[in-house]
Amino acid sequence: MMTELASLDATREVHLSLRGLSCAGCVGRAERALAAVPGVGTVVVNLATTKAQVTYKQGAPVDALTDALEVAGYPAQQVKDDDYRLPNVETGQRLMPVVFAAVLALPLIVIEMGGHIYPPFHDGLTQVFGHTALLWLQFVLATAVLLGPGRVFFATGFRALLRAAPDMNTLVAAGTGAAWSYSVLAIVAPNMFPHGAAQVYFEAIAVVVTLVLLGRWLEARAKGQTGDAIRALLDLQPSFAELIDEAGETRKIASDEVTVGMRLRLRPGARVPVDGIVLSGEGAVDESLLTGEAMPVEKSVGASLAAGSVNGSSVLDFEATRVGQDSTVARIVRMVNNAQGSKLPVQALVDQVTLWFVPVIMGLAVMVALAWLVFGPDPSLSYALVTGVCVLIIACPCAMGLATPISVMVALGRAAQFGVLFRKGDALQRLRNARVMVFDKTGTLTKGKPELVHVSVAQGVDKAEVLSLVAAVEAQSEHPIAHAFLRGLSERTETPLLQADHVRAIPGQGVEALVEGQVISVGSARLMAARGYSIEAFASDVSQWQAAGETILYAAQAGVVVAALSVADVVKPDARAALAALKQAGITPVMLTGDTEKTAQAIAAQLGISQVYADCLPEDKQETLAQLQSEYGVVGFVGDGINDAPALALADVSLAIRGGADVAVETADVILSGQDHGVIGVVRAVEMSRAAMANIRQNLFWAFGYNVVLIPVAAGVLVPFGGPLLSPALGGAAMALSSVFVVSNALRLHRFNPAPLSVDDATG
Repeated sequence: MMTELASLDATREVHLSLRGLSCAGCVGRAERALAAVPGVGTVVVNLATTKAQVTYKQGAPVDALTDALEVAGYPAQQVKDDDYRLPNVETGQRLMPVVFAAVLALPLIVIEMGGHIYPPFHDGLTQVFGHTALLWLQFVLATAVLLGPGRVFFATGFRALLRAAPDMNTLVAAGTGAAWSYSVLAIVAPNMFPHGAAQVYFEAIAVVVTLVLLGRWLEARAKGQTGDAIRALLDLQPSFAELIDEAGETRKIASDEVTVGMRLRLRPGARVPVDGIVLSGEGAVDESLLTGEAMPVEKSVGASLAAGSVNGSSVLDFEATRVGQDSTVARIVRMVNNAQGSKLPVQALVDQVTLWFVPVIMGLAVMVALAWLVFGPDPSLSYALVTGVCVLIIACPCAMGLATPISVMVALGRAAQFGVLFRKGDALQRLRNARVMVFDKTGTLTKGKPELVHVSVAQGVDKAEVLSLVAAVEAQSEHPIAHAFLRGLSERTETPLLQADHVRAIPGQGVEALVEGQVISVGSARLMAARGYSIEAFASDVSQWQAAGETILYAAQAGVVVAALSVADVVKPDARAALAALKQAGITPVMLTGDTEKTAQAIAAQLGISQVYADCLPEDKQETLAQLQSEYGVVGFVGDGINDAPALALADVSLAIRGGADVAVETADVILSGQDHGVIGVVRAVEMSRAAMANIRQNLFWAFGYNVVLIPVAAGVLVPFGGPLLSPALGGAAMALSSVFVVSNALRLHRFNPAPLSVDDATG
């Protein structure tokens, strides 16, 4: 019975695990087979993960996808979208054929190479076994290699050839099969060959099969390491949670049994099992493995806890808010996994080349063999066989196919460990080309909420007493500035909060109240002027604060202004250093904000930003972005609010601060974890992008350069100039090591560490 997709959405995304993918040509054929199924939207097949992501219309049968792949020669099965393991990387199972092939190949190498290194050794073997018997012994060993460990190349390769879709297995099967047939005829009917051409290549056959299998085992082993970052994230979630029952008793339950609303206890040093909100207790929590920030985050009642973070030395009771696949860890892993499956624009050219690579190589091998047969020296037939087989075996489409996706996998996993989550893999390439990074101000460059910045009191006035009086009045107000005052005042004085009576709010001006029998007025210069109070004593300080874009309020006690205070939306701690790092990287920072010109310029001056667009509505932001794109090319945008969503959608690459509006996060290509460190996340994202693209260029240079250089060598172009004729065994070794090199080079991204930022370097 056909499996029907649920019709909750217009489309669904189906994840399939494929078998039989051996090179980039296989990827192209698998994608074409899936794309031809009615109802299919987008298709991405990843050679590194051997998985396919298919966007599929509602109501269409999933079985049609697996049927299409079966016909194409790539059996598949549907997997859950939360299955992030790498399939087909059973390194233990792949090692056994390598060992078996090596055991059989070793006597062949000893017989053949021993005779070249020490001729009496070969003469001795011939005297003991006889020349003919020695040849048949080699035949038995080589045939056992082909029928045993090497059978996979023939079974898979010739099926692909019959479908007119030859792959890497076809190349190996054709090469070793031709050498085996030639060698058998050289034993059975040596007289049919020209003088000196009746040679056997049994040791080359066995060595080629052994080395190719060894290369695949090494490649699979290395591939297994590409998912280390994802597995590390999955391991963050503990298996058990401590439940607090209705009687207040605690007991352990499995983490997957936790439901939303349950009360849980977190012991010191324990890892948070599910997302939640703190109900009681306070202490520091280490979120470094989720955000990349080394400093623990202080948590108190009402604070959020993310699954996977580690509790400090305090007991915290919390309520579960998101569990299972909705938890922070699961959503991060799902996001990274989906991004890893996407294709970068640079991959398009690679796909076009590799799709025709194997057929071209097979045709080239035939042409090379014919050329040597017609124009080569005696024994020309031997030269024709060796060069033709060597061209087939040395060609490596697998390296070209792995060059991009393997680097993307490792890079995105590593970036996630630093709190940089790429929702779309192609953003990795676009970010590399960005020359301008546009920042929203509020909540992106600044903390997004006002804070008490300056306090100045009149001469002879007790500062702590004045702050206590102001706090008593502001405690009666719901205005955001009042909240900023209270937060700041609590940090500046430990005096108990006084009681305010007869509180009266004056719209647009401030608040007045009676505190300990005295009239306390807190408000703007307009309120002070309306009461006839002089503020001249604070003119010097206030002018400096206003120049910095800060909001000024005054406090009057018994008809005399005794203090001036300022509040402002302050910049994030490391924003200046991060912007300086972007400048050093050749990226121009631009501020684009809906705030006033005066405030925007003041913040820009602190951060060293010279290009500022202020008083912008959401539609103005889009127009400004379009203007910057026409002037500079690739433009990135960083924001966090609902009003940033249109600009995020228009930008060539968009980055959103996690903790901002959900619509901004859903629109962005890259999500930066950590509300207070979003600007550093931009620098890390750029550095990761450049490191990954450099790694991809290295892989592509090697993969293409390897084939461009060594295929002609395998064809024998160096022989007329006194150069060597490459043996099939060496060709097999080179081909096997080519893919291993590409994967190993990509794994270097595991060691990527962002450059440390220094505020001292932020010279604006």
